[in-house]
Amino acid sequence: MLVNTRKLILSLIVLSGWNIVQAQEVWTLKQCIDTAQVHNKTLQINRNNISISEQRKKEAQANLIPKVTANTDYKYFMELPTQLMPMNALNPQAPEGQFRDLQFGVPHNINANVQLAMPLYNPQVYGAIQSTQIAKELTELQFQKSEEQVLFDITTLYYNAQIIVHQLAFLDSNIANTEKLLKNMQLLKDQLLAKGSDVSKVKLQAEQLNTQRQNVNNKLIQVLNALKLNMGISLEQNITVVSEIQQEVSLESNTKNVLELKIIQKQNQLLHSDLKTLNQSRFLPSLNLVASYGTTGFGYDKKPNNFLKFYPIGFAGIQLSYPLFNGTVTQRKINQKKLEITNNELQSKLITEKNDMEVENAIRQKTIAQSTITNTESQIALAKTIYDQIVLQQKQGTASLTDVLLADNALREAQQNYLNAVIDFLKADLELKKLTGSITSIKN
Repeated sequence: MLVNTRKLILSLIVLSGWNIVQAQEVWTLKQCIDTAQVHNKTLQINRNNISISEQRKKEAQANLIPKVTANTDYKYFMELPTQLMPMNALNPQAPEGQFRDLQFGVPHNINANVQLAMPLYNPQVYGAIQSTQIAKELTELQFQKSEEQVLFDITTLYYNAQIIVHQLAFLDSNIANTEKLLKNMQLLKDQLLAKGSDVSKVKLQAEQLNTQRQNVNNKLIQVLNALKLNMGISLEQNITVVSEIQQEVSLESNTKNVLELKIIQKQNQLLHSDLKTLNQSRFLPSLNLVASYGTTGFGYDKKPNNFLKFYPIGFAGIQLSYPLFNGTVTQRKINQKKLEITNNELQSKLITEKNDMEVENAIRQKTIAQSTITNTESQIALAKTIYDQIVLQQKQGTASLTDVLLADNALREAQQNYLNAVIDFLKADLELKKLTGSITSIKN
């Protein structure tokens, strides 16, 4: 019994150790991005859209392939069609202008044939092929844009998690300092050198810090869950992020918003292709090859001449179709396309100007944030030194508890200013990479 108990305890210890290892599984930003490129649902949808555009292109090309159809029909005439025949057709002596009604045919009619139709030239078909090719290229650019957005979202969440991890580290340090201060105040109270209200103030601060840490830790869990959702992995998987924040000074590209402008340009090509197709459909004819081969059957079911006979029929030819007038519908469509092209060109100029402004702002914000980080790092070191000195003076009775709390608040304010500066730097750097089309360099 004792042996089994020991085995159970050992198993629990091993399992607990395994859970701790799982809880400490650290993911780099590159691992998160690589995982998202495989499992992210948005990227999977956009990959399917690329396949759909490829199928649409093949569908347009398939309109050039001959179409073969088999047709058959059966008709039973309860009343045979009536025709009027001039009476002088059979009797030259009959006066003109007199007709005789005659019923031709038999009640049973059967038709069966195979028809072939092949476009030799159709401006709409060729225009559709060109448009679907451009649309496919546009879909590929939109996939790249969605990929950039996923990279941007994951990187933002990853940076947020790193900031929160640093915030937790600061809180742990502050809690440790407060606990030491609380012990000192408790000793001073026991020696009748401090008031009970002073101990209560420190206890209150300790409780506030613990509450703040719980809230920050809960926020970290939320951010990590959002990160896992964007990566496309299970929410039950335990992950954390690298605590060290990389503050790289990168050289910005001179190319501004390459992908966004490419999409606008590709949309412009698509609009011009549609406009070209509409113009050609107004003035160019459609030429088709048509052919048919089959049989026609006639039947009569009355005695004494009941019969069912079939006769072959076949033809081949060329069909020419030229649009003369369609109620100005095509002209209205052309006018719409011209306005859409004008809007597209205006949008391209607007994006270029907006991009220039945002790049300039991001560079300025990044430079300021980088300088602020350096200053706040020295401020944290100075505030920590002051805090340690005040605590030492407080032990010696030359400083009050108020001085210690003020020094502690100054330290926490310096820590928060540092985190805010890091946030501004990372935000500006990420925004700059997105604006200059170099955000994909993050995954390398």
